[in-house]
Parts: sequence; C-alpha cells; structure tokens
Amino acid sequence: MAKLENIHPGEILKEEFLLPLGISAYKLAKETFMPQTRISEILKGRRRITADTALRLSKFFGTSPKFWLGLQDDYDLEEEQFEVQKELEQIKPNSENAA
Repeated sequence: MAKLENIHPGEILKEEFLLPLGISAYKLAKETFMPQTRISEILKGRRRITADTALRLSKFFGTSPKFWLGLQDDYDLEEEQFEVQKELEQIKPNSENAA
C-alpha cells in the first residue's frame, strides 16, 4: 500500500481557508498583525505553526488554537517517525509496563 504524503499545515491553510475565502497572504498578514514573510514561509511549508501564529489564525478564522497546533503536531510526528523508523523498530518495550 502506498504511503500518503504528509501534509504541512501551510497547505491546509492555503487550500481550506485562503483560497475558498478569497483571502490573500498579504491580507491575512495585515489582518492578523503577522509579518507577510511568516505567512509566506508557512504556506511554502518552510515554517512551523507556533503558539503565537495559532492564536492569531484561530481568532481570524474562528477556529481553536489547538486546531492549528494539532495540525503542526501531527505533521511533525509523522516527519520524525519517518526519519527514525529504523531505530524505533529496534526499541523493545519495557516489560515492566505490561498490564
């Protein structure tokens, strides 16, 4: 089975929020008091969604900050799991934790 591509939160911001609502990165930056470079870097997948960014996006779009941070956490976990998969496979579970 083919592995699905890991989707950066910036792609979700663009495809699910900006494009359908007709909002430019420039307008989002101005309305949320964030530097336009920050928005552009997030949209390109080169920058993370921070707590500050999550708070601003949630206020603007009427979502929760945890929505944005959750997207970032999911992305980060999947990326890291891919990077360290071989090492993770060699870790044996602690038998003392078994129920």
